[in-house]
Amino acid sequence: MLVTRRWLRAQARQGDVLRAGFQAVRDEQGIPVSFPPEVLAEADEAARADQPPPAPAGHRRRDATDVPFVTIDPFGSTDLDQAVFIERRGTGYRVHYAIADVASFVRPGGALDAEAHRRGVTLYSPDLRTSLHPPVLSEGVASLLPDVDRPAVLWRIDLDAAGLPVEVDVERALVRSRAKLSYGQVQRAIDAGTADDALVCLREVGLLRHEREVERGGIDVRVPDQEIEDDGPGYRLVMRAPHPVESWNAQISLLTGMCAARLMLDAGVGIVRTMPPPAEEDYQRLRRTAAGLDIDWPAGTSYAELVRDLDPGRPAHAAFLNLVTVLLRSAGYRQVLGPVGNDEPDVLRHAAVASPYAHVTAPLRRLVDRYATECCLAIAAGSPVPEWALEALPALPEEMRGADQRARALDRACVDLVESVLLEPYVGQEYPAVVVDQRKDYDVVQLHWPAVRAHVRGGGLELGRRVTLRLVRADPARREVAFVPA
Repeated sequence: MLVTRRWLRAQARQGDVLRAGFQAVRDEQGIPVSFPPEVLAEADEAARADQPPPAPAGHRRRDATDVPFVTIDPFGSTDLDQAVFIERRGTGYRVHYAIADVASFVRPGGALDAEAHRRGVTLYSPDLRTSLHPPVLSEGVASLLPDVDRPAVLWRIDLDAAGLPVEVDVERALVRSRAKLSYGQVQRAIDAGTADDALVCLREVGLLRHEREVERGGIDVRVPDQEIEDDGPGYRLVMRAPHPVESWNAQISLLTGMCAARLMLDAGVGIVRTMPPPAEEDYQRLRRTAAGLDIDWPAGTSYAELVRDLDPGRPAHAAFLNLVTVLLRSAGYRQVLGPVGNDEPDVLRHAAVASPYAHVTAPLRRLVDRYATECCLAIAAGSPVPEWALEALPALPEEMRGADQRARALDRACVDLVESVLLEPYVGQEYPAVVVDQRKDYDVVQLHWPAVRAHVRGGGLELGRRVTLRLVRADPARREVAFVPA
């Protein structure tokens, strides 16, 4: 499953209501503002070590600096987890995918390691990134920045003409990115026909992998970005549909995660990302919502098939795509204990990916990736998984569950603030909406535009019903908006 993150970017002046509100949210939720001194000291020590650091005991590091990698990320990114190079190989392709080798900088059991376990993930506010690791690592010596040698975990995946993997290997390597590219740069080059063959191959492989995803029944949800623009006395919400290259690039990450999961399941050791099949009532709720938003969902068409044809640039479609969280709320992690064949049980599969899947491609921003990667490296080398990694596996699912909950709570509070600020000038205005959920004391409604979800107190509205609501309160101090039936 591909989900393009719903970013909220605020060009807010220092001291204005949004910036002050975001900081208030972080204070309330105990989001750290800095790293403890001992963590910073350990990170500085790791950054000052021999560059690049030697491979951990039992591993060699191949020199792959001749491979012309590039990174492709949102404009301005500095915590670069992945670098890619794709070449043709007979009638198929060879994917070279370099991932930041965070384990080479983090001492197991040290202060840096302990702090990463406390945080779990990098947290994103609209105006600030709260990193998993100190910036000297995540935006410095561990990041795959251009024109410098960097330690990496190098995946090599050979694909046939249909984009299916035929051989997979992973090892530690030394790499050197040639360029830091943005999605916009790459998309413009491909559209203009000026992209080099490696980027053309990215498009071809991305499209092939999308075809294989359709065959598996996987879900590709292109959630639109939401951007906040200062508009004189108020603010303006702008929706931005993702570039096609974002999906192609994400398919490479998805491919790697699927290969990693297969390695760990076959070897009987590791940790995978899981999601049980959504309940039938969730699909029925979405069907009623689609009808309320005038989205045609023909009988016999699956949710996966439906969302592939939706346009995230259309307000009603964007509102529906944002409801994907209904299906994602049961996603988690599970330790692999013992070899598993191709008939693995549902508890070890990711229903939205329609395959076993593991997180291994974002170790700068997600704790679990470091451990899953270490398992894959050992399996590929035919060596035992390091004890420090094995000892951490049982606790990781619960640690990551807590980290994901914190990330969702932060995101929800920031969204609530933004919605209240954006809607404050429009108290008294009426909005078309559809009822998307029902609770004991209130109904959840989805506005057609802006793509706001809100509560209507009292309950009793029919699920899937189209309603007209009047905005009666928008309170940035409380981060609340209130609607009543018009």
